[in-house]
Amino acid sequence: MSVVIRKKSAFSGQKLPENKFTAHMAIEKLPLPEKVTIPLQQNIGALCTSLVNRGDKVKTGQKIADSKSYVSAPIHAPVSGVVSRNIKVVDPATSRLIDAVVITSDGTDEWVELGQLPGVKSANEFQEIVKIVDSLPGAEMLKKIREAGVVGLGGATFPTHVKLSPPPDKKIDTLILNGCECEPYITSDHRVLLEYSEKVLAGLYIISKIISPENVYIAIEDNKEDAIEHLENLIVKMGLESNFKIISLNSKYPMGAEKTLIKTILDREVPIGGLPLDVGTIVNNVATAAAVYEAVVEGRPLISKVVTVTGSVKDPKNLLVRIGTPVSSLINFCGGISGKANELIIGGPMMGIAIADTDFPVVKGTNCILLKEGREIIEQNCIKCGRCIKACPMNLMPLMFARYAKNEAYEYCKEYYIDDCIECGACAYVCPSNIPIIGYVKAGKDALSKE
Repeated sequence: MSVVIRKKSAFSGQKLPENKFTAHMAIEKLPLPEKVTIPLQQNIGALCTSLVNRGDKVKTGQKIADSKSYVSAPIHAPVSGVVSRNIKVVDPATSRLIDAVVITSDGTDEWVELGQLPGVKSANEFQEIVKIVDSLPGAEMLKKIREAGVVGLGGATFPTHVKLSPPPDKKIDTLILNGCECEPYITSDHRVLLEYSEKVLAGLYIISKIISPENVYIAIEDNKEDAIEHLENLIVKMGLESNFKIISLNSKYPMGAEKTLIKTILDREVPIGGLPLDVGTIVNNVATAAAVYEAVVEGRPLISKVVTVTGSVKDPKNLLVRIGTPVSSLINFCGGISGKANELIIGGPMMGIAIADTDFPVVKGTNCILLKEGREIIEQNCIKCGRCIKACPMNLMPLMFARYAKNEAYEYCKEYYIDDCIECGACAYVCPSNIPIIGYVKAGKDALSKE
């Protein structure tokens, strides 16, 4: 029975310079930081409230912040030590001040007791995991996922327990595990597929047991043939050929966007203003699946991330990093800045966010630290060439967002479905007038959210 399905897509997309310099570099563990800063807003949804005070001693994995809101995810201490400060930090995505907790590490990394399922020592013991997972109620697994603070690790950070709890009237027939990682430079998910593959597949099995889909697909772009071959062999070894299928897709940007992926694989269009569950589909990131395994089987909360550090650094790497570690620690571990880098981006060059403070911490949504030499860009007037419209994977008219946002006529952006923009940056990439369209989109969305 064939596991891999090769699919040629009608999706045109953008063929970008990939610059995947770290694709063949194994994940290295960053030494424990001396101090961590933990922002209390690390998911889409409600802000968490601190559960600790200055002077409190905490252990690694201890819950330090939570919210009573359903759309939320708790936050845990990434190191053991003492709460040294309660401060406010600027969220680079919104420019808003948010609360944060600072923990000074004691260097011992003393963990809280984890609620590990008995009978399983590692993700390699797949048959034992299957037996245990098959015996667990879905509600119990969802509770474990929620208490571990698992969120979407592809960048969206939507609480995973909420995504896996669709309304009763939404029948989910397809689960897609997203391993495309179409953004240039970033290779963290690629390495997770290769090095944490047992955890990824075990987590995928757990997710499939919770939502009971008819079809389970693992989507991987064809520039990751090593990952495709490795997962194919592992699926056969685990006896899951009839459960999971790998969909090999063309390497184009933004293939990894949820709605693009659903259209490409299933030929289903998510309705305007809708969600994947409106077309019977749930999409999860591969690193999220690994975190689900750790939450359900190992009882381990989400306190670390695999992060690609690349671009103008002396020694680019993929690092396993504790959440709360300052970005400067990652850069220094990679030998420091190389060349004429004058721009620091959290994420990739298309959807990432430029920051100025190297002490800003790694958070749950961080997947890449990119240093690059930015060039001066002079914005010119729109020439109405239509390239942005042709490039838009959502079939929107990005030039209208820029036009109305410039004039602060944000209400008219609604008429052009600004909320359906996924902010992939393809429009700005092809714009001959160097118009920062996504900046205008963000401004428009922010203004409309305050109405």
